[in-house]
Amino acid sequence: MTGFPVLETERLILRLPREDDFEAEAKFFASDASRFVGGPKRPDETWRALASLIGHWHIRGYGFWALEEKGTGTYLGRVGLWYPHGWPEPEISWTLMTHATGKGYATEAALAARAHAYDVLGWSTAISLIDPANTASEALARRLGAAFETTYEHPAFGTMYIWRHPGPDTLVNGGMEAYA
Repeated sequence: MTGFPVLETERLILRLPREDDFEAEAKFFASDASRFVGGPKRPDETWRALASLIGHWHIRGYGFWALEEKGTGTYLGRVGLWYPHGWPEPEISWTLMTHATGKGYATEAALAARAHAYDVLGWSTAISLIDPANTASEALARRLGAAFETTYEHPAFGTMYIWRHPGPDTLVNGGMEAYA
């Protein structure tokens, strides 16, 4: 598919998800590591979730990017902009494969996604919905400058925390100054 933005950071290529990401996604969603993002899931559920990510791009004009490590092409997970029906507000969200955690990839990609949301799409605010037990995602939200705002009762996942990102008026270069 063409016409969708590809973003690049120092170490990453952020591209549209595609079917060959499925095997890594299915392996991740079969594990307990996926518990904070709707898993574990059967492979057929994971395939439909991947199709939903791609469809979100067509409906909203933005969505999750698949993360590839520059040089190796290794699939690392996904980071992006998410606002499906019923969501409280547009979100910046992330899901990394287990082998990609703890290396700063999510921070790097989320900063690029947020800069795109603010600088290209004209968003004036963004949230991240985080499971209260997901301390790693809370730490990432803090690194991005987000602050806990309130709780949200998600119809499928229960109580979630809303973390509010700083607005574009408070950021330099969409918050990408660390990667400029």
